[in-house]
Amino acid sequence: MEILRVENLSKVYGSGATQVKAIDGVSFSVKRGEFVAVVGASGSGKSTLLHMIGGVDRPTSGRVFIEETDIYDLNETKLAIFRRRQIGLIYQFYNLLPILNVEENITLPLLLDNRKVDLTFSKELIETLNLSGRAAHLPNELSGGEQQRVSIGRALISRPALVLADEPTGNLDSKNSQEIVELLKLSNKRYHQTLIMVTHSHEIALQAERMITLADGRVIKDEVIRP
Repeated sequence: MEILRVENLSKVYGSGATQVKAIDGVSFSVKRGEFVAVVGASGSGKSTLLHMIGGVDRPTSGRVFIEETDIYDLNETKLAIFRRRQIGLIYQFYNLLPILNVEENITLPLLLDNRKVDLTFSKELIETLNLSGRAAHLPNELSGGEQQRVSIGRALISRPALVLADEPTGNLDSKNSQEIVELLKLSNKRYHQTLIMVTHSHEIALQAERMITLADGRVIKDEVIRP
């Protein structure tokens, strides 16, 4: 069953002689529960595409449907609410609030949305992320890998329809990078999350089920790695 549909998506910066097409007429769809890696050289448009799918950056033209909702047909307020409830975002830079501990950072999206925290699920999530002994620690008391695990928990706590990860291992060494990828794969299977991950690492991308390759803002290859 389709959860995401991207139709003729484009993003243009500048005009005239200085015009740059960051994304140029991209179309594809993703099934519920898929794990998709988006790869390409630096400047190919990977992060721009992910940000438009996530409702963070508006396209110049084209449409993005998530669970049949045309997200750019929503006004800013409704889009913000939809993004908070249906899209989990994981960035290369962890973006944790320094004054909140691990548990508070993870549950923050629910509190911002005036929703009750499911304590059973939050505890399970913290345990799954191997953060049980760190739940009361502040971000500056955590390693880079631990901080990224917190950001994964924050993305999953709302049980979103779609999880988007933008270079989630970009700041980590190879050991921590593989641990983060394993956790993302676990969330994909255990919580039936649909996962789209931008990565510059071909080795990491090969652990996905499907790989979409971009060049100059266009899809040049869309291949199934494993059924």
